[in-house]
Amino acid sequence: MRMFLAVAFFLFAVQSSLAQEFRLDYIDDPIARIKTNFGEIYVELFQKEAPETVANFIGLAEGTREFTDPKTRTKVKRNFYDNLIFHRVIKKFMIQGGDPLGTGAGSPGYRFEDEINADSLGLQKIKVLDDKGRPHPWLLIRSQNDFNRVLLFPLLRRMRIETQDEMKKRVDEVKNRLNKMSIKEAYQNQGYRYNPKLKSHHPKRGVLAMANSGPNTNGSQFFINLVETGWLTGKHTVFGKVVKGMNVVDRIAEVPVDPRSSRPKRDVRILSIRVYKGPR
Repeated sequence: MRMFLAVAFFLFAVQSSLAQEFRLDYIDDPIARIKTNFGEIYVELFQKEAPETVANFIGLAEGTREFTDPKTRTKVKRNFYDNLIFHRVIKKFMIQGGDPLGTGAGSPGYRFEDEINADSLGLQKIKVLDDKGRPHPWLLIRSQNDFNRVLLFPLLRRMRIETQDEMKKRVDEVKNRLNKMSIKEAYQNQGYRYNPKLKSHHPKRGVLAMANSGPNTNGSQFFINLVETGWLTGKHTVFGKVVKGMNVVDRIAEVPVDPRSSRPKRDVRILSIRVYKGPR
């Protein structure tokens, strides 16, 4: 019993020390150390707010989660992120990595669901249109085609309006729905699903979030924000934040890139990602 209490006290002391050193949101959150050829980045992983996402990230990083090797098409277990690159670097936006192909098209051979609570982000309170009928800037609507793609067509599908005649008959109903619509509802019309039991973080500078190609398409790719990105709110699972090494992230953001692909002209390499236990 005494041995058990001593071990428990030691673990608590270690967690408290790490929490003080890194200013963690939660004392028992794991910390991941991302070693790069530009330096080390330490990130707190929000295991209470994005448990499946954090488990996936740690499992791939530590080599305990099975994935499909994109070259051999066989299922393997190894330290997934070792020697991959940050394949997309956009100054004043974010740095993105975790693609086994290094092109932006790679994955671990599976997809999993988002872990986002739209209500905790306040998306249910933000209308898609202001009093003058202008779309909210987070929606990135710059043309009629954008408006149709982002708001109108998803709403018509939700209302099961399939023909011009049906649209004419229900045009007032459509207008009323658009005027009352929140960003949360607009995203739900696009296929996003939210979990009210979770707490979510806004995509601020320094957060770690999952890259995806739409609702529930998470795999292995992640990004670290250089600035606050309001337009990504509710679309990407934020599962951590940088607690040390943001200067390394900023240094990576300054590397010259191909203007067409945003790929660094010099490889920015992830040497390893491991759960950090304390000073080495």
